[in-house]
Amino acid sequence: MTLPLIPPMLATPGTLPSPAADARWAYETKQDGQRVVVYLPGDGGIVLRARSGHEITGAYPELLPLAGALGGTPAVLDGEVLALDEQGRASFQLLQSRMGLAHAPGRAARRAAAVPVHLILFDVMHLGGRSLLRLPYTRRREELQGLGLAGPSWSTPAALVGHGAEALRATREHGLEGLVCKRLDSVYEPGVRSRAWIKIRNMRSEDVLIGGWLPGRGRLTGLPGAVLVGQRAAGRLRYVGGVGTGWSEDERTELAGLLRAAATDVCPFDPVPAVPGAHWVVPRLVGEVRYSTRTRDGRLRQPSWLRLRPDLAPEESAADIPDDAV
Repeated sequence: MTLPLIPPMLATPGTLPSPAADARWAYETKQDGQRVVVYLPGDGGIVLRARSGHEITGAYPELLPLAGALGGTPAVLDGEVLALDEQGRASFQLLQSRMGLAHAPGRAARRAAAVPVHLILFDVMHLGGRSLLRLPYTRRREELQGLGLAGPSWSTPAALVGHGAEALRATREHGLEGLVCKRLDSVYEPGVRSRAWIKIRNMRSEDVLIGGWLPGRGRLTGLPGAVLVGQRAAGRLRYVGGVGTGWSEDERTELAGLLRAAATDVCPFDPVPAVPGAHWVVPRLVGEVRYSTRTRDGRLRQPSWLRLRPDLAPEESAADIPDDAV
């Protein structure tokens, strides 16, 4: 049968529901993967579409057997494709090597052997020829759980009703990306960033040393658009990423003066990062940044600026890369 195209419902950044409302919400682990809508027409076929609507079926050949999991029952499912690291945690960096191969089946198959993916399913929007969009979250989850979708490369993790604070704490303790809170009575809103779904991203903060900067553009002309930061590892200053958000206008102007005063022609990072247009500075400014996770080579993901740390001298700062991040 012809299935309706359904863009995925999106969550709004926010905080935990109040304790008084806690029992009216379900909590699911926020995963660091690629959002997919799965179309099972019931004829032995399968189509995977990204959040953009583009078909990406060919990128994930290990998910093709899901086509027969429901027999002749047509369905549209919502989920996330993950690539897991050695600790069993979702790694977006690993997943990037699998993305973009939808039209390269040979390469996709080779990468699948080296970096297998796993699909988690958390919603069903269409089933057996009927739309479930107007059903509340609890009813849709019952329908989804009743499908028994568990296989070698896919699963249907349970959601926790209530106990949001405990759920969030558990994601932090296990180094997971965060939590998605879903109101139990919420309908499915295709393509809408809804307040009925709230996402909470766990963020970490650490001290870093500024070793360079990139010029801003447009209204930021003459000011730093981003600073290039590093942390110590084995006696070297290792580049860990660029930070381009988090400043007020006054903070950015103050930082511009400090960077000009620390200018040098010598890159302080070892090895020298490939950052075209970089201006180098003597690494004497300590800052604190917030970030979500690290990549396998120690880079900070989604970093944002918190503050300068004039109370810390470069040699006294706690700016050291963890041993397992290099």
